[in-house]
Amino acid sequence: MSASQTSDVPTLLVKIFGKDRPGITAGLFDTLAAYSVDVVDIEQVVSRGRLVLCALVTEPTVASQGELRATVHSWAESQKLQAEILSGTGDNRPRGSGRSHVTVLGHPLTAEQTAAIAARIAETGGNIDRIFRLAKYPVTAVEFAVSGCETEPLRTALATEAHTVGVDVAVVSAGLHRRAQRLVVMDVDSTLIQDEVIELFAAHAGCEDKVAEVTAAAMRGELDFEQSLHARVELLAGLDASVVDKVRAEVRMTPGARTLIRTLKRLGYQVGVVSGGFTQVTDDLKERLGLDFASANTLEIVDGKLTGRVTGEIVDRAGKARLLRRFATEAGVPLAQTVAIGDGANDLDMLNAAGLGVAFNAKPVVRQAAHTAVNVPFLDTVLYLLGITREEVEAADGPEDLLH
Repeated sequence: MSASQTSDVPTLLVKIFGKDRPGITAGLFDTLAAYSVDVVDIEQVVSRGRLVLCALVTEPTVASQGELRATVHSWAESQKLQAEILSGTGDNRPRGSGRSHVTVLGHPLTAEQTAAIAARIAETGGNIDRIFRLAKYPVTAVEFAVSGCETEPLRTALATEAHTVGVDVAVVSAGLHRRAQRLVVMDVDSTLIQDEVIELFAAHAGCEDKVAEVTAAAMRGELDFEQSLHARVELLAGLDASVVDKVRAEVRMTPGARTLIRTLKRLGYQVGVVSGGFTQVTDDLKERLGLDFASANTLEIVDGKLTGRVTGEIVDRAGKARLLRRFATEAGVPLAQTVAIGDGANDLDMLNAAGLGVAFNAKPVVRQAAHTAVNVPFLDTVLYLLGITREEVEAADGPEDLLH
């Protein structure tokens, strides 16, 4: 029987509550089978070992309806369960137009924060159709399926509320594209890795403080990136090229970075990095992490020494956005299905160009401009924004270690 055929047909909602164990679902439907009812809808939730099972079925003949009710209650009692049966007409009401997935990350996630997000969804005209947990560690991540309002105004409203109550919220439109193959491109310094690469080089040149000062001003958007890049690189002139291997060894991955990349790759995603840093480090990361794309500036080395100059096209704020588009074209992925992750002002064009721009532990100006912000120190939490559960992460993470 089709959905249209059940729109005005009498139906029964059979609800079962109690301690979960194998065989309950089979037992309920075996009981219902004696009355030749059709299944219209089923939903089952298990929380802390307690089951809620709902079955929406067509109503049997008037003569046997009382018998069905008595039989279901008797079966439930024999299983030490509770049953409730409600009469009605037709299927569930259709979901409203404008459908979105709202992912909420908390560390921890409090009742007060959850109430605030749910209230703002309602105020925006949205209805919460379903909620389920994506992860319980390293953060609590839950997803709301919302209908009845368009994605953009919902995203704007929840971004404000999230900042007020101190949670991270991502809003993406629902649809098949969410499960389609995607391209994920991320910044390197203070995103994929915990360090600023140029500061690692500067430490070997004895000018770390000077370089850090210029870097901070550039990331706040107070200095032109290209000018600041040249000013910082000039301070490295004369360093022996052997320092490159030392810097590579000093790079510290962000917690969750390997899990993020490994999971994305095993799920068929393509992954790339763009950096205002240097190919001397990003090329090594590409090889070690199995990345599909990598682009950065290149330190000039002549006669075994750093010259204090960079060669080739400068990867700056606009350059990162161009590279995102280039990678998407090469990957055969529409720009709308790209994800960009970054923390600094020079990532803004890339974050805004992507289908989903994620500000990761970012500067205030970046958090305000990006589609969503993640303010916990675990890079793999980005997976939850893509609707990937912790269980799926662990299932994708086979025994062999692809990353060295």
